[in-house]
Amino acid sequence: MSRGDMAKPLLGHRSTEGDPGATPASGRTIGVLGSGDFARSLAIRLVCSGFKVVVGSRNPKRKASLFPSAAEVTFQAEAVKKTDVIFVAVFREHYSTLCDLADVLAGKILVDVSNNTEINHHKESNAEYLASLFPACTVVKGFNVVSAWTLQSGARDGNKQVLICSNNQEAKRTVAEIAQVMGFTPVDMGCMSSACEIENIPLRLLPAWKIPIFLALGLFLCFFTYNLIRQVIHPFIREQKNKLYKIPIEVVNTTLPCVSYVMLSLVYLPGVLAACSQLYYGTKYRRFPDWLDQWLQHRKQIGLLSFFCAALHAVYSLCLPMRRSHRYLLIETAVKQAMEKKMNIWVEEEVWRMEIYISVGIIALGLLSLLAITSLPSIANSLNWREFSFIQSSLGFIALVVSTLHTLTYGWSRAFDENQYKFYLPPTYTLTLLVPCTVIIAKVIFSLPCIRHRLLRIRRGWEKGRYVKFVLPSATGEYSSGETSSNV
Repeated sequence: MSRGDMAKPLLGHRSTEGDPGATPASGRTIGVLGSGDFARSLAIRLVCSGFKVVVGSRNPKRKASLFPSAAEVTFQAEAVKKTDVIFVAVFREHYSTLCDLADVLAGKILVDVSNNTEINHHKESNAEYLASLFPACTVVKGFNVVSAWTLQSGARDGNKQVLICSNNQEAKRTVAEIAQVMGFTPVDMGCMSSACEIENIPLRLLPAWKIPIFLALGLFLCFFTYNLIRQVIHPFIREQKNKLYKIPIEVVNTTLPCVSYVMLSLVYLPGVLAACSQLYYGTKYRRFPDWLDQWLQHRKQIGLLSFFCAALHAVYSLCLPMRRSHRYLLIETAVKQAMEKKMNIWVEEEVWRMEIYISVGIIALGLLSLLAITSLPSIANSLNWREFSFIQSSLGFIALVVSTLHTLTYGWSRAFDENQYKFYLPPTYTLTLLVPCTVIIAKVIFSLPCIRHRLLRIRRGWEKGRYVKFVLPSATGEYSSGETSSNV
């Protein structure tokens, strides 16, 4: 593996020019106890970062070929004697096998990199348990949130943060320097009591996505049930026609754009509610309700799910002509028209409607793709705040407007056709227009100069009812002070 790709640190480490007795972090010897996947990846990363690595194994001859040639693989006792910083890359249940090395480990820094299989699986964290087994050692929790793949491929291809905690500040500083030289960003999480929280982080499954996913699933079930009633149950009850074949493709394809459209509007609705709150109370310092605060924090995930549903809708739409049922209907229609001797079936209005409908839909999908791509950390980090705000806010609102035009073009004059109201239920697209149109109207109102100016003043710190001092020149040329209410 090329050293040039991995050895370059992202952050500089502490200079040792003024301390002749100090050992540069990149030149010191690091010990690794263990020979599993993580231990091997850790050894590779340390070697490529300029460290001397000594690996301690119970079977060094058999495991030596798994590690880079620059790393020394020996017995655990020999490895411990050669270094003062040791990465303990073994499972918690194997900690007791190291008790024979207690005397040799005394006074050394042990870096616990282990994780559990379940959240809060034990009463105490693995790091605290390791510290209780070796009270003469200094234990530091760290590197457990970094995967073996990240260690081998480099920090730029994965999470750059390394969470560190310990009761010893000097030991944390030493491990932080090692992390910096390896190309990671150390984050001080405090004392050893934070180890349990750090060990739970890799076990959490998409914590920021739970609410948006449940929201998307709830909307999907609601719209799917609604479309099922209109497209399958209604013809079965009224006309005794079996149209269950529509469920896998057609009903799902009718549901997906509804979910995507509503989810996109829900990205911008909390911003409208937040602006209304600031205008009503006349300040930006009043805390939003918890539900609104959580909503604002989940806008990115909601937007990505909106794009996901829109992409699926595009794929389903392309597959519609491939269905066997669609072919049968085409043949049936052609035969019926031939029997009725209809030679010209061209309907100018329908042709233009479909052309505009598809064109606007492609534009909307393209804008959603741009929003999704720029929300990725690697892309967002390359943009300044104005560029990111323009894409996510201005272009996002344009995407909502274009999606609305796409929906209205699809509906055309169907909203006024009584045959479309099956079981007296309005067409599905009319229901999806409620929230997006509310957001669009609110955005237009907020763009009015009088309201826009007041909202901008509030977001710059102006508060209703607050008294501020002012200074006016008198007739003699001297300045006199006074105060007035800022809402005048």
